[in-house]
Amino acid sequence: MKYIGAHVSAEGGVENAPIRAHEIGANAFAFFTKNQRRWVSPPLTKKSIELFKENCEKYGIKAEHILPHDSYLINLGHPEKEGLEKSRNAFLDEMQRCEQLGLQLLNFHPGSHLNQHSIDECLATIAESINIALDKTKGVSAIIENTAGQGTNLGHTFEQIAQIIDQVEDKTRVGVCIDSCHSYSAGYDLKTEAGYAETFRQFDEIIGANYLKAIHLNDTKKEFGSRVDRHDSIGKGFLGIDFFKRFMNDPRFNHIPIILETPDPTLWAEEIALLRSFVVE
Repeated sequence: MKYIGAHVSAEGGVENAPIRAHEIGANAFAFFTKNQRRWVSPPLTKKSIELFKENCEKYGIKAEHILPHDSYLINLGHPEKEGLEKSRNAFLDEMQRCEQLGLQLLNFHPGSHLNQHSIDECLATIAESINIALDKTKGVSAIIENTAGQGTNLGHTFEQIAQIIDQVEDKTRVGVCIDSCHSYSAGYDLKTEAGYAETFRQFDEIIGANYLKAIHLNDTKKEFGSRVDRHDSIGKGFLGIDFFKRFMNDPRFNHIPIILETPDPTLWAEEIALLRSFVVE
């Protein structure tokens, strides 16, 4: 069974996220646990935490199918002391919020070297940042999202992600979220049947299938290998509808959260229904 949802708004309180997921026919969802444009936000209230858990139970959405995303301000590989400290503190806060909400996963972009230190140094810094957060929390796993490789962002190759994981001390609490748009833009050919098979063969060989914990399912507005991150609606971009049909019938992606970050929220309910219609019984 596929658990599909979208990155829904938590405006008005985190307790509203599961309601909005239910409204689009989702049985999984992503959200921000705080304002993603601010370094510091007020703590979650006891009431919000209780209502969040109640609404998840009401709509039958389990913790393992919820994929909160951290703030885009955070750079766990920041080359400067002040920026790194701010990022690590903010990331720990995000992990602790997940802990309070009874969640198991926190999705994040690994980090950027900003042309100020080497790729290896940056990857080691990211791993150290993860270790610090894991050491101070319990029950929540750090889920590394692969990137398109735009600018100085790292995590666009499976080798880079594997290098981070190799340096994480508690490997039971680290995983990977594969974004289909990012993968195609980074040079992994998910569009063709042969390329699709080869991409996940490489993932298994370089990272390990056991580390795959979530999917961001998006089409892309940019050409293969462009290294540009621009999501498109399902079947309207360069990946095309056949990729999504192939994906929806691949049992490897059962039981993990599959999250849409497609650009038009008014289409999410339609896109979720469309994806489910592809499944061949």
